[in-house]
Amino acid sequence: MNWTWFHKFGSPPHIYRIAGTLAPWFGWPAGLLIVAALYAGLVLAPPDYQQGDGFRIIYVHAPSAWLSVMIYGVMASAAAIGLIWRMKVAHAAAASCAGIGAWFTVVSLITGMLWGKPMWGTYWVWDPRLTAQLVLLFLYLGYMGLRSGIDDLARSDRASAVLAIVGVINIPIIRYSVEWWNSIHQAPSVMKMDRPSMPMDMLAPLLMMLLGFTLYFAAVMLVRLRAEILRRERSASWIKEALQ
Repeated sequence: MNWTWFHKFGSPPHIYRIAGTLAPWFGWPAGLLIVAALYAGLVLAPPDYQQGDGFRIIYVHAPSAWLSVMIYGVMASAAAIGLIWRMKVAHAAAASCAGIGAWFTVVSLITGMLWGKPMWGTYWVWDPRLTAQLVLLFLYLGYMGLRSGIDDLARSDRASAVLAIVGVINIPIIRYSVEWWNSIHQAPSVMKMDRPSMPMDMLAPLLMMLLGFTLYFAAVMLVRLRAEILRRERSASWIKEALQ
């Protein structure tokens, strides 16, 4: 089997060019989808029969929570690839994911607190799902802090990769905490074995927002990846040609 295609992904100039080409193709559809989903969710979707208009925060909260977990999986996978195959670009990709994932986690926690106050009567409870999501934020912050706290780039890549891989254990805890423990968090209404329990006029904007947020992550990650490659390769000869 010819593995040339795989080795190209370890080439900083190759990835730098691909990232620059693809970023706009993800960014513009992301913006259009997010605007359309906000309008459909906040204006067109009917109020929930129990929560009223308060349910509409789900159109930001749920996609943010999904992205926070998904991005951590992408970050940990890239870190593992960098650690196993010693691909510097993979470590750069992992580093590019961390800040975005942390912000999505913050948004999910804040919107969850804003929803929890009228629904639960309090902004915060030490519910298993909420606690695991807070741990996810600490993992992101720990990963970024470890990277910035070690001056040697190779050592920081290895140390942060190990932390990212170990932190993967938190992902199934977030996903299944509602089923495993006596949680007051709302049970899954979309990601479930049988049909989603949300009506289509509520579900469609949610899926649009999820796709929009995913494309937004891809666009921003590619932009950050280009910046990370420039930082790492600033003394390389190909940089001058790429910036001309």
